[in-house]
Amino acid sequence: MPKGQIRKALSGFYYVYHEGKTYQTRARGNFRNRNITPLVGDWVTFESTNMTDGYVLEVLERDNELIRPPVANIDLGVVVTSCIEPNFSYNLLDRFLVTLESKRIKPIIYITKLDIAPIEVKEEMEKVKNYYESIGYPVLFSEGGKKEQLTDFFKNNLTVFMGQSGAGKSTLLNTIAPSLELEVGEISEALGRGKHTTRHVELLELNGGLVADTPGFSSIEFLEIEIDDLPKEFPEFLEASAFCKFRECKHHKEPKCEVKHRVETGEILQSRYDNYLQFAEEVKARKPKYNKK
Repeated sequence: MPKGQIRKALSGFYYVYHEGKTYQTRARGNFRNRNITPLVGDWVTFESTNMTDGYVLEVLERDNELIRPPVANIDLGVVVTSCIEPNFSYNLLDRFLVTLESKRIKPIIYITKLDIAPIEVKEEMEKVKNYYESIGYPVLFSEGGKKEQLTDFFKNNLTVFMGQSGAGKSTLLNTIAPSLELEVGEISEALGRGKHTTRHVELLELNGGLVADTPGFSSIEFLEIEIDDLPKEFPEFLEASAFCKFRECKHHKEPKCEVKHRVETGEILQSRYDNYLQFAEEVKARKPKYNKK
């Protein structure tokens, strides 16, 4: 059976890309009984007698998945955050980063609206850039930057966008893909729906990679992360933990904790540690889920 990738899902159809061609398919009838929902980005096996009449036979194992946008096998997550209007939020940024880390998706931080920010905000954003780059996250500024700084990351990757409401996610998407609004408009006319609704996700080929054509979530609840895994989603905590007295140190009340020591010396941002403690409380307070029989 041929193997392809779902590039679009719409109205019960899955559009599978295989060897330069796109096949319109439906899911096998037993998928619902097996609780399988194919997602855009999934690699699948399929059969098709022609370009418009085929079936997805099997969804291959995923590396990861997101709910909003509903995409699987993501490589990069661009976190779009403004420095002003709305104001920059360390807490929200760290929420996105922890979520992406937990999904093993490489984050890129993209900060907007520096062109209208006062000098003290610009200076604060330079501190943000220096710290987050020091722990492994690329940080890009929209002001004076070329879109190639961002699009160079796209090659051979599947990229999704996310970030706070009002930060300019849609504007950024239209900037890097000028034809996007036109394409969405054409689809809207054919389907009789509004231009800016997001009832489906499509993967666009851009700069040698694939980019989801709609912004993703703007707020986050930690629905899947376990308390034992949370410290591991902070790269600088993970590095420091090798020097903690206890192997499974939670960096809270334990003695001789290297993470707390580095917070005291300024090597780890106080805001990162404060956010970690808050996230830990949220995870512990989360209601357990029970599977319905």
